[in-house]
Amino acid sequence: MTAQHGTATGTRRRSETSRRAILTAAFELVGEVGYAKLSIEGIAARAGVGKQTIYRWWPSKGAVLFDAFLMLSEGEDDSAALPDTGDLEADLKAVLRATVAELNDPRYDEPMRALSTEILHDPALAAAYAERLDGPMKELKKQRLRSAQRAGQLSGDLDLDVAIEMLWGPLLNRWLQRSGPLTPEYADTVVETALHGLRPR
Repeated sequence: MTAQHGTATGTRRRSETSRRAILTAAFELVGEVGYAKLSIEGIAARAGVGKQTIYRWWPSKGAVLFDAFLMLSEGEDDSAALPDTGDLEADLKAVLRATVAELNDPRYDEPMRALSTEILHDPALAAAYAERLDGPMKELKKQRLRSAQRAGQLSGDLDLDVAIEMLWGPLLNRWLQRSGPLTPEYADTVVETALHGLRPR
């Protein structure tokens, strides 16, 4: 290894260490002080870096927070696919129950609400969210529904985008608006209603 190569490797390692420290600090701070009081200066102080380091990599505190969420999901690709046991209803109930648990986790509640709010006001952040997080997650959900279509458990001409919105939308809506208890039982009811319809059987 040449001295120059070693220096470059060391610089990359330090940059990655700083990046993770910044993202961890942002996630911790937003849970402690709330998004309104979260600042680049505060993140920099917690992470032990200069604020110019943060501005060099991110345009806003919302962008920092979004990358913090992505960091949390790094390394989970192997388990990212939705369960496919052959029992669509049971699989969807398991996934929606896990979603309920995540939404109810106090470590994630404030950061996720902050990110949701920021996406409404920042078109660039909304585009990044759609491309890097929401889009890939929707594709995983579609893969599970396509498997159910092949098994004859769902209509072949089902609009998969609408189906996903019908399944996950009620949970996110109830969480965002705090309009009712977000429980495993509610998740089960959402799945049963979506799969079996509103009409009398």
